[in-house]
Amino acid sequence: MKFIQKGVEPSNLSAWKIKQGDKIPTWKSFRRTVVKDQLLEILLQEQGYICCYCGVAIDKGSCHIEHFKPQGTDETARFDYFNLMVSCQGEDETQPKIPVHCGHKKDNWYDENLLVSPLRENCTEFFRYSAAGEILPTQEVSKKLAAETTIENLALNIPKLQRMRQAAIDAELELLADDDFNEDEIRNIIKDYLELDDDGRYKPFCATIIYFLENFYL
Repeated sequence: MKFIQKGVEPSNLSAWKIKQGDKIPTWKSFRRTVVKDQLLEILLQEQGYICCYCGVAIDKGSCHIEHFKPQGTDETARFDYFNLMVSCQGEDETQPKIPVHCGHKKDNWYDENLLVSPLRENCTEFFRYSAAGEILPTQEVSKKLAAETTIENLALNIPKLQRMRQAAIDAELELLADDDFNEDEIRNIIKDYLELDDDGRYKPFCATIIYFLENFYL
């Protein structure tokens, strides 16, 4: 999980909400608007085209707008920009999403104390990663239960995601094996993973790689 720095609410979304007046439209009706398509692109750019939960690479065809606090929990959160992110697995209900994970697995589950938010600046501190691609809870007592609960309720440790994380780790390890990198060079590699590339994208599973480099190479 990587921290998401939210920007200001897009002006077109603000204008659309003002136009609705006091009524709160359904999300289904909003999905058919141009504003929704524009919002999706803005959220993707904000996240560097990676899933808000697992960090896999996403684009418009492989993701959905995620309500961190579910609509069923609080109707006023439905169009709250600071409650909206983008999660992997698309919104086309005719397409199978097996195994289900991240936003679709979370569904209407929400616990303010036990769901780790990607909008929380220190969210990376809740998780560890193994060379085999496992995501593990931190050993810090105050954060461990929230990490365990989040991993379970978002299905972040399913074999599919483990394999993808391990492939990302192995690819980085293969590059490191080709040369003898010193500490400064490792820090520069970490810096690259923290920054967007020329296309405005983060590298998939960047939080996993950063954890691995910081904990095993520094």
